[in-house]
Amino acid sequence: MTRLWVRLMKKHRIDRQTTRECTFDGAREALDEACREMDVPRPIWLPKNEREFASFRMTAFTRDHFVEEIAFERMEIEFIDDVRRKSKDPRNDFGF
Repeated sequence: MTRLWVRLMKKHRIDRQTTRECTFDGAREALDEACREMDVPRPIWLPKNEREFASFRMTAFTRDHFVEEIAFERMEIEFIDDVRRKSKDPRNDFGF
């Protein structure tokens, strides 16, 4: 299962968060759905965000990325792939 984790940060703490099931290519649509659910404006994707998301599977949007006023400091999104995150290293096998 793959998901997009959207968090609204205020004073270095998570103010609100949600996750949406999506594919890596469908992250923008999942972000639109999450913004609708949390009733916040959609951010403007810049080339910097595209590069960060492609390289690190995460990016952040600050107040400069929004046309409307926002009640949080930044929005962070992260693509989570549950299958990929599991380590095959035997040192990490705790018998679960």
